Amino acid sequence: MSSTPQKKMPATPREALGPTIWEIVIAGEKEFTIGRPSETDKMLTHPDVLNDITYNENMPYWAEIWPSARMLAKFLMKEQFTPNQKTLEIGCGLGLVGVVGLHKGLNVTFSDYDATALEFAAENARANGFENFATMQIDWRNVPDDLSFPLILASDLVYEPGNVDPLLKMIAKVLAPDGLCLMTDQDRIPAQLLRETLDKSGFVYNTQVLKAGLPGGIRHKGTLYTIRKG
Repeated sequence: MSSTPQKKMPATPREALGPTIWEIVIAGEKEFTIGRPSETDKMLTHPDVLNDITYNENMPYWAEIWPSARMLAKFLMKEQFTPNQKTLEIGCGLGLVGVVGLHKGLNVTFSDYDATALEFAAENARANGFENFATMQIDWRNVPDDLSFPLILASDLVYEPGNVDPLLKMIAKVLAPDGLCLMTDQDRIPAQLLRETLDKSGFVYNTQVLKAGLPGGIRHKGTLYTIRKG
């Protein structure tokens, strides 16, 4: 049974995004083709986007390839996983991490609050030769009751302090009892709150410093959280 009905969730208008730019992202020694909007600076002036920011406090962070996603993608390439393991990417955005998961043989469900982000994630999965995956539009504050995943992937989701509590509550609800959540963060201002809330929420976790960036460009430092239920 699903949770109670919720308000309509957003879909960023395609006309606000401009043409799609296709970028080669290197994770490990593998190249992945990832499409992203070309006019993310202009999208913030679109009336529908402004309305969503004003009334839903929803910034369209999904439209960029963030350093934390590159970090987690690079980490996944070094790991071994159970073939076809049921996996949820939370806040997938453009879907880089989930696409790498598909490459590693995982059974990936891309999830995001924005329907257009899911369209991009699906297009990027197909651009890299994958057809067997799922997409799911999810509000962290109203998660279906019947979801359970042994592996959760998440990157750069703690932009603001208000994100921490609903994110961790969703992970607590959806992560299987013996499951694993791999989450990367670029050590933004809410990072301390994230760790304090992890402690209070009964999770068991370890941290590891990671770095990633564009080839020949600035390398950003962040943290990998390996999270399990206590």
